Amino acid sequence: MTPAIIAFVVLLFIGAPVAVVMAMSGLAGGFALGGERMLGIIADRMFSGVSGFLLIAVPYFIFTAELMNQGGLTHKLIAFNNALFGRVRGSLSHVNISVSVFFAGLTGAAVTDTVAIGKIMIPEMKKQGYDAEYAAAVTACSSIIGPIIPPSVVMVVYATLLRDISVIDLFAGGIIPGLLMALALLGVSFFLAWKRNYPKQAPTPFKAAIIALLVALPAMVVPLIILGGILSGLTTITEASGFAAVYAIVIGVVFYRNLTWRKIWDALVTTVRFSGVVFFLLATSAVLGWFVTRSGIARDAASMITTFSDVAFVQLMLVCLLLLVIGTVMDVLPALVVIAPVLVPAMIQLGFDPLHFAILMIVVLNISNVTPPVGMTLMTAARIAEVPYERAIVASLPFYVSFLVVIVLLAAFPALSTWIPSLL
Repeated sequence: MTPAIIAFVVLLFIGAPVAVVMAMSGLAGGFALGGERMLGIIADRMFSGVSGFLLIAVPYFIFTAELMNQGGLTHKLIAFNNALFGRVRGSLSHVNISVSVFFAGLTGAAVTDTVAIGKIMIPEMKKQGYDAEYAAAVTACSSIIGPIIPPSVVMVVYATLLRDISVIDLFAGGIIPGLLMALALLGVSFFLAWKRNYPKQAPTPFKAAIIALLVALPAMVVPLIILGGILSGLTTITEASGFAAVYAIVIGVVFYRNLTWRKIWDALVTTVRFSGVVFFLLATSAVLGWFVTRSGIARDAASMITTFSDVAFVQLMLVCLLLLVIGTVMDVLPALVVIAPVLVPAMIQLGFDPLHFAILMIVVLNISNVTPPVGMTLMTAARIAEVPYERAIVASLPFYVSFLVVIVLLAAFPALSTWIPSLL
């Protein structure tokens, strides 16, 4: 175990890519366990880590999201949500959040949401008198709903790493927590809009609102295609993701008529790049996961957690705190593939529901996306808003506190994560 830990810490400290860190530490640990004969097993583990049929859905989900971005879907969703909130004080702030909820059913990735919505909403909010740092904060914080409301690339990766939970249960389990996060953000948004006297907009005429709904409707059907097919049992995850990609091309070319061959090519290039990163991470995480299983680290981690407290809720809170700390230095996917093989078996050993803990872990790691110093979505939104990152951090604190409340609720009430899957 010691060579693996030394390799992990040293490589991480010198700034090596996370995939290389996991591969080399797993290699060092395997060699310490069984010498040269373990090298063949490690190669086999890397292959098996990316050979699952479920993983075909990952590039399809990414491709669908990119097609919707390239096809100008964001404008349609913003127009529709603006019709809903236009007459309310601070309407653009609320629109920013509600659009992210709709967008979450299409992208499944937080940074994609930040860029697609932020490039439109942040300049408009600044023009109407909102603080630039507030515009960045609300955009970044609402974007992390993306990987929680299904479909979610993060959940597909989790189901591949820990095969004791189906991705269908993860998708269903993320619905209530995602909506709960949206409600928490809207509560803060309404309070700050009232306190700071943010502007209203002119009410949208009923006819214009209906037109905005009809224009956005074909795009809003995409999540229904994916979730309806999967949860009803009519399609598998991969079939639903493939059909969603085809449907996105059809409505982009035929209905909206702004998806060109060049844009489709750009979407393909982005899909290949992002998929390559995901698959390499999964291959190397399989090596580390194999070593963790063989070495008994998970058993030791469970024992360590029980030394702090025997109370289940306190144990969950300690683990959530650990996840938040890890999220300050690592992005969501790398953090997930590094820590999940260790923590999940330990928590199951302590008697926690695997699905409940899975959803809680995904939520907490995604909240790390707005936790400095990394905070990728917050950093991206600050760049779009052209404000110092530090000011965006301060502006995001009220939303961050609301997220912490959601974490406590999810930890205290497992049914928030398990009720919908239990109906299936």
